[in-house]
Amino acid sequence: MRRLFPATLLVSAGAIGYQLLLMRMLSIVQWHHFAYMIISIALLGYGASGTFIALFESRLESRFEAAFATSALLFSITMVACFALGQHVPFNALEVVWDSRQFLNLSLIYLVFFVPFFFAASCIGLAFTCRRKDISRIYFFDLFGAGLGAIVVIGALFAFIPEDALLVLMTLPLIASVIMSTRSSARAPLMTVQLLWLALLVSGIPQNQLGLRVSEYKGLSQALQVIDSRILDVSSSPLGQLTVVESPTVPIRHAPGLSFNTLHIPPQQLAVFTDADSMSAITRFDGDLNSVAYLGDVTAALPYALLDKPDVLVLGAGGGSDVLLALYHGANSIDAVELNPQMTKLVQETHAEFAGFVYDDPRITVHTSEARGFVAQSGTQYDLIHIGLLDSFAASGAGVYAQSESYIYTKEAIREYLEHTTPGGLLAITRWLKLPPRDGLKLVATAIDALRTMGVSKPGQQLVVIRSWNTSTVLIKNGPLMADDIQSVRQFARSRSFDTAWFPGIQASDANRFNVLSEPYFYNGTKALLGPRAGEFAERYKFYIQPATDNRPYYFHFFKWATLPEVIALRRAGGAGLIEWGYLILIATLVQAAIAGLVLVLLPLSRIKRIWPAGTGPRMGAYFLLLGLAFLFIEMAFIQKFILFLSHPLYSVAVVLSGFLVFAGLGSVLSERLAGKLEGNDCSPVAIAVGGIALFAIVYVILLPLVFQRCIGFSDPVKIVISVVLIAPLASSMGMPFPLGLRYVAATAPNFIPWAWGINGFASVISAVLATLLAIEFGFVFVILVALVLYAIAALIFVSPTGPRSPNPLRQ
Repeated sequence: MRRLFPATLLVSAGAIGYQLLLMRMLSIVQWHHFAYMIISIALLGYGASGTFIALFESRLESRFEAAFATSALLFSITMVACFALGQHVPFNALEVVWDSRQFLNLSLIYLVFFVPFFFAASCIGLAFTCRRKDISRIYFFDLFGAGLGAIVVIGALFAFIPEDALLVLMTLPLIASVIMSTRSSARAPLMTVQLLWLALLVSGIPQNQLGLRVSEYKGLSQALQVIDSRILDVSSSPLGQLTVVESPTVPIRHAPGLSFNTLHIPPQQLAVFTDADSMSAITRFDGDLNSVAYLGDVTAALPYALLDKPDVLVLGAGGGSDVLLALYHGANSIDAVELNPQMTKLVQETHAEFAGFVYDDPRITVHTSEARGFVAQSGTQYDLIHIGLLDSFAASGAGVYAQSESYIYTKEAIREYLEHTTPGGLLAITRWLKLPPRDGLKLVATAIDALRTMGVSKPGQQLVVIRSWNTSTVLIKNGPLMADDIQSVRQFARSRSFDTAWFPGIQASDANRFNVLSEPYFYNGTKALLGPRAGEFAERYKFYIQPATDNRPYYFHFFKWATLPEVIALRRAGGAGLIEWGYLILIATLVQAAIAGLVLVLLPLSRIKRIWPAGTGPRMGAYFLLLGLAFLFIEMAFIQKFILFLSHPLYSVAVVLSGFLVFAGLGSVLSERLAGKLEGNDCSPVAIAVGGIALFAIVYVILLPLVFQRCIGFSDPVKIVISVVLIAPLASSMGMPFPLGLRYVAATAPNFIPWAWGINGFASVISAVLATLLAIEFGFVFVILVALVLYAIAALIFVSPTGPRSPNPLRQ
C-alpha cells in the first residue's frame, strides 16, 4: 500500500495535467481550447476502463501490481505518442463547412487522445477494484493528485513550451510504473521496457516528433510564407504562446482601419502572434510623433477628434499600437492594461529599443491585469476608455470564436466601463467589419441595452458608429452628444472617407457614401435597433445579434438554427463563410461522444450477466444517468462562469475541475456518515444532499456576480483561494448522491454495479459537450437550473422505488 498511494497520486496528477496541456496545445494549433471535448475524452477513458475492468476483473486482480505498472507505463508512452500522432491527423477546422471528411478527422482526434486517458483510468480503476479495503485512502490520493497535477502543469507551462511541458508530465506515470513494478510478477519485462522508453527519451527521438503543427490558415503560418520572414522570439505561458516575427524584405504593415486617403506610411513593425494568431504589432518609434502620423487616419482615432488632452485607459495594450495612438493625439496620461506579462516584457525590455522605449514615457503606466478586473477595482475615472482589436480579421470572419467566452463585450462590461468615464467621457470600441453585418450590430445592440439599464431613455443620443473598409468603431458617450461633437465626427469621417453609420440626427444620405455597400446595412440595422420594434428586427435578422451578457458571454456567437437550411443551400455558392464552424464542431463532438460512449462503455457491458431484482435496471439506470448529466452540467457551467473571475480559460478549468474533484471526493466520504446518521428514519440522505446542492447552486446564481464584482481585481493566488472556498460546499454536496446510490445497489443488486458505473460514465461523456451547447443557446443559469431539475428527479427515483412513501432504500 505504501507503493500504491504515491503511484496513484502520480497517475492522477498526470491525467489532469494532460487534460490541461491538450487544451493549451489545441489553442495554439487550432483556434480554441476545446475544453468541453477534452473533458469528454477524459471521461470516456474512465468510463471505458471501468467497463474493461468489470469484464476482466478476475484475471486482473491476481496480477494487480503488474497490471497497474503496465497501465501506468502505457499511459506515459501514449501521452507522448498520441500527442505526436494527433498532430498528423489532417484536421482543419475551417474546412468542416464544405468538407465532410473533416468530421471523420475530428473523430480520429477524439479517439487518439482517448487512449492515454484509458490507461490512466485503468490504473485508478484497478486500485479501487483490487484494493477495496483501502478505497477511501486511495480515493484521497487520487483526488489530491488531481489538484497537484493542475498546479504542476500550470507551473510547467510558465517554465517550458507545451512540448517540453509534456515531457515533464510523462515522467509522472513512468515513475508510478517503476514504483509498482518493483514487486510485480512481471518485474523483468517491465523494467526492460521502462529502461528502453527512458533511453528513447534521453536520445531525443520523441521530442523531434512533438513540434506543434499550426494550422496553415492561422496568421503565424501565413506570415512565415512571406519571403525572408523569420521568427525572432518565442515565449510561452498558460496565458498564451507569443511569437515575434520580422519581415525585412516585405515590411509588415499592421494598421487596421487605415483610410485610403492617408498620406502616411506606417514605419517598420514586428508582428507578435498570440497562439499563432491574434496579431499585435510592435511599431518602430524614434520619439518623433510625426513618424507615426498614420495613426491619425484610422477609425480608432475618432474619439480623439472630440477630446483634448484626455486621460486614457487602454484595455488590451498588446504590442503598444493603441498606446502610441494615445500619445500621438496628445493624451495627458495613459493607463495601459495587458493581461500577459510576457507581452509587456516584449515591448518594455526585449524590443524596447525598437519600440523607442515608449513605456518609459512618464505619462504611461503599464498594468498587468485582466481588463474587467482592473476597471472594477480602479477608483479612477477616465476621459476615454479605449478597447482595440484583440483578435485577427481572418479568425473573426470565419466564426472560429463562436464557442469562446468573451466577457469584454458584454452588457455588464460596457456599463462598468461607462461608469468609470468622466461626465462627457467616451468609451471607444473598434471591431473588424463583417459582411453581412453581425459583429458590429451585436455590439451596437449590447451598447444600447447597457445604456438603457443605466436609465438612458434615448441611447441613440449617445452613440456614434463609423466604418472603414475593414473596421468599425463604436463611440459611446457618458452623456448626450452635443452639436460640436457631431460636427467633429462628420468632419473626421469625411476627411478620411470613412462612412458614418450612426450619429444623432443622421440622415440616410449621410450613410454608405465612400466604402459603398449594396445597401446601407449598418445604418439600417442601427436605426432598427434603436427603434420601437428592435426586438422584432433582431428576431427576424438572419444572425443572432441579441446583446451579449455575463450569463451568455458568447459575443462571437451569431448562429441561428432557423437560418441553417438557407445557408446550407448557399454552401457551394459562396455561403460557406456564413456558417460558424465552431458551432458545427460542437454539435459533431456531441454526436461522436454519444456514439463513442455507447460503443466503448455500454455495449461491452452487455456481456455481463444481468442478474438483479425486477425493476432495478430501468429505475437505477435512470438514477445514475441523471446524476452523470447533472454533475457535469453544473461543473461545466462553473468552468465557463469562472473564466471571468480567473481571467483565463486554462486557469478556470484547472481550479474548477480540481476543486470539484477534491471536494466531491470529500462529499463521498461524508455521505457514509450521513447515511449512518439517518439509519432508522425515513429521511433520505439523497434528498438531503440534493437539497444542499439546490440551496448552494441557487445562492451562487444570485451572489456570484456580486462576489466577482468585489473581488475580481485581487491577485491570482487570492482569487484561486476564493474560488476554492466557493466551490467547496457545492462540490461536497454533489459528491454524495453517486456513492449513496452505489451503496444501495451493492446491498440490493451487486451485479448492477458495473452498469451503474457505465451508465454514469456514458452520461458524463455526453454532458460535458451538451452543457456547453446549452450554455451558448440559453445561458449558464439555464444549464444550472436544468441540472437541479435532473437532481430532483434522481432524488425522487431514489426515494420512491415503488411508491411515493417507500422506505429509505439504504435500509432495505
